[in-house]
Amino acid sequence: QETLTGKYGEEAKLIYELQDQGGELLALRYDLTVPFARYLAMNKITNMKRYHIAKVYRRDNPATTRGRYREFYQCDFDIAGQFDPMIPDAECLKIVHEILSDLQLGDFLIKVNDRRILNGVFAICGVPESKFITTCSTVDKLDKMPWEEVRSEMVGEKGLSPEAADRIGEYVQLHGGLDLIERLLQDPKLSQNKLAKEGLGDMKLLFEYLTLFGITGKISFDLSLARGLDYYTGVIFEAVLLQQENDHVEESVSVGSVAGGGRYDGLVGMFDPKGRKVPCVGVSIGIERIFSILEQRVKASGEKLRATETQVLVATPQKDLLAARLKLISELWDAGIKAEMFYKKDPKLLKQLQYCEDTGIPLAAIVGEQELTDGVVKLRDVATREEVRM
Repeated sequence: QETLTGKYGEEAKLIYELQDQGGELLALRYDLTVPFARYLAMNKITNMKRYHIAKVYRRDNPATTRGRYREFYQCDFDIAGQFDPMIPDAECLKIVHEILSDLQLGDFLIKVNDRRILNGVFAICGVPESKFITTCSTVDKLDKMPWEEVRSEMVGEKGLSPEAADRIGEYVQLHGGLDLIERLLQDPKLSQNKLAKEGLGDMKLLFEYLTLFGITGKISFDLSLARGLDYYTGVIFEAVLLQQENDHVEESVSVGSVAGGGRYDGLVGMFDPKGRKVPCVGVSIGIERIFSILEQRVKASGEKLRATETQVLVATPQKDLLAARLKLISELWDAGIKAEMFYKKDPKLLKQLQYCEDTGIPLAAIVGEQELTDGVVKLRDVATREEVRM
């Protein structure tokens, strides 16, 4: 359990805690990033580039229609190691862009921000440093609720002064591209803040690389993006799907975020006895979220999706021919052909052919008494009903 605690901030309450029979305190992993950092530290690995697809667990309120579960798959890609600024970061964004384009999920937007810029904004707006992280998690809710509600949470629950909240509001509602970065670099207050200036400098560099990758069309520098996790130290990003305006779908799902990530330079050091740091940047794709969209798309289009890849059903027209089916299917399996048969001794031929039609199996290999005598198999094309003896 101690591996996970103290790494996530406010989200820690969603960690699944368990106790084993020996009284040891355990927990299910909350994401794949913290275990990755622990692995790097324990094995003294200073650079690595890897992907990892596995289950993670969160004691969240499930919303299965939107693809929110308590047990779900994440698909992570990370680059660890000491490199020049923003080169690996740009590659992570390129990968997210590539994946979301290839899946053809419709229009998407990748929002990008930097923790240092946010902290700089908080500092010049008069937020005490002890409240940076909790203010961050409040700002992170801007995509789900209007600024008025976020403001009242800042003042009411987080104890910020109304003046500080209003000043923050002027910044966190901004979004744009290189032009906005240039404008903020000229901002008299923000440019005086060391952290923000560093962050903006890197953001400018990042946008130059993203321009070279040719993907800035889908990328927005968005000051409201905060990401609720504590371990981010620099660039943060999140990919959201934009709602398609659909006439024929009554309830179009707002799935929200399908991928997120950022730079976490301090995490490996937390696990290293000597505190040696390994800079890392990574991204995580939520598979169930994407599946829920793909499923809805299939439903809306009315097309039938095949649930199996079976190429041929081995069928028999009369009784007492189970042996013939078993022999034939064994030959097909050995030849690497995807074949199925009914698990009944004497199925009716009509049922077997109907099954092919229902599941979209294209071919039926039929062996009856006549075929056995002649040493042939009748191959039937299920769709056209044409038959050939072979």
